[in-house]
Amino acid sequence: MTALSAAEVSALHDALDDEYQSWASYDQVIQDFGEINPFMNIRAAEARHIEALSVLFRTYAIDLPENTWIGRAPRHDSIRAACEAAVAAEIANAGLYQRLMAATRRSDILMVFERLRDASQQRHLPAFRRCLERSGGRGGAPH
Repeated sequence: MTALSAAEVSALHDALDDEYQSWASYDQVIQDFGEINPFMNIRAAEARHIEALSVLFRTYAIDLPENTWIGRAPRHDSIRAACEAAVAAEIANAGLYQRLMAATRRSDILMVFERLRDASQQRHLPAFRRCLERSGGRGGAPH
C-alpha cells in the first residue's frame, strides 16, 4: 500500500476533528438540556462517523488523536440556539467534505468522506431544521 500524501493525512485529521467537534457539541447540548432528540440520535451517528474515520487511520497506520473538543464545546442558552448552531454546523460540513475530497483520489477515503457528507446533508441537517421549526425558528440557515 502506498503511503498517504501530506494533503491526505491533513484531510483525514480535518475530517476527524470536525466529527469530534460535532460529537462533543451535541454531547454538551445533552448534558445541558437532557436526553433530547435529535441530539441523542445524531450524537450516536457522530460516534459511528468517528469510527469510520478511525478505520482509515488504522488502515494507513496514522496515530489517532484524542478528542480535544470534550469540555470545550460551545454552550447554548436554549434548545433553539443549540438547533440554530447545529443547522449552521451541518451546512458548513458539506463545504468541508467537498474541500477534503479534493485532497485524494483513493476510493476508500473518498467513499467514507462521501458517506459522512451525505449523512450530514440528508439526515442530520433536516433533523436539526425540524428541531429549529419546533422551537419557533426558521428551518434555514441562522442569521
